[in-house]
Amino acid sequence: MDNNLGSESKTFQASLNRSKELEKDIDKNPSKYRVLTGDRPTGSLHIGHLFGSLQNRVRFQNIGVKTFVVIADYQVLTDRDSASDISKNVKELVIDYLSTGIDPAKTCIFPHSHIPELNQLLVPFLFLVSKSELDRNPTVKEEIAAAGLSNINAGMYVYPVHQAADILSVRGNLVPVGKDQLPHLELCRTIARRFNQRFGNGKEVFKEPEALLSNSPNILGLDGTQKMSKSRNNAIFLSATSDETARLIKKAKTDSIKTIYYDPQNRPEVSNLLHLISLVTKEDPFAIAEHVGDGGSSKLKQLLTESLNDCLKPIRQRRQELLDDEQYIRDVLSSGIQKARAEAAITLLKVRQAMNMEF
Repeated sequence: MDNNLGSESKTFQASLNRSKELEKDIDKNPSKYRVLTGDRPTGSLHIGHLFGSLQNRVRFQNIGVKTFVVIADYQVLTDRDSASDISKNVKELVIDYLSTGIDPAKTCIFPHSHIPELNQLLVPFLFLVSKSELDRNPTVKEEIAAAGLSNINAGMYVYPVHQAADILSVRGNLVPVGKDQLPHLELCRTIARRFNQRFGNGKEVFKEPEALLSNSPNILGLDGTQKMSKSRNNAIFLSATSDETARLIKKAKTDSIKTIYYDPQNRPEVSNLLHLISLVTKEDPFAIAEHVGDGGSSKLKQLLTESLNDCLKPIRQRRQELLDDEQYIRDVLSSGIQKARAEAAITLLKVRQAMNMEF
């Protein structure tokens, strides 16, 4: 085995083990944690987001974890030339958040472009990382390749440092991430540690945030082979109607074997549909497969359509209410901005004091 691959595997396993410990402690001591999570406003969210992150955010807020959701609107411009849809997409994100149960009285929702104190942290943080460290970041390399960029702007290059500013501005100590985001979080931990060493004078200005790896497997799209994604045209959006959802599922890829059974390795498309039903109903996918049996892909798709539409019905109703109340969406954003600015101002003051720049 390649030494780097072996090291990455050990690091991931250690993060996974630590995440299991954290999950147990979160339930016992929710007030110990400050969670920062978020999304880029590039369009409506889909059911992959619902089962992969949104439901977990609702769980955090409801058990008493201090939760912050950043809308990373600046970061849209790292791989897109146009800013024309950002405002509309920010509002769409807020509607998706609220319709799935995120409560702005418990969770702070904010766009980081409106938090000057947060973005001011980017400057001292840049002094704590080297060009070679930014060059080596595998996640940035993958994002550059995925976007097909040949001319890399500096915003993309320092993307992980800006993420560190997002997290540390609200003094987040727990960040839900997927495996691919671990390098970003490790750089954030490095920045926190180096700031403490260089400017802390023996005091801990920042806690090193920990990764909380998702315990949900990758949710594949309706093609059954790639991760569900807006750009791959294989997603069911939370904004889809029941009829649109039915049409999308009807077109979902399966295979020619009539009998339905769960085998992700050899039948990824069929197994993915079973997995989606399992996420909705909380039933074991093997048991669902046994129920469908010789009913084939048509019965499987019918079952997924019915269960998913039942699950999404209250979300759709709430979305419609929110679409008709633009002032409430503006109020949620305004309140979130005020709260996030207050948190970031506390952090920035601590940073200035540590750096002897508070005159």
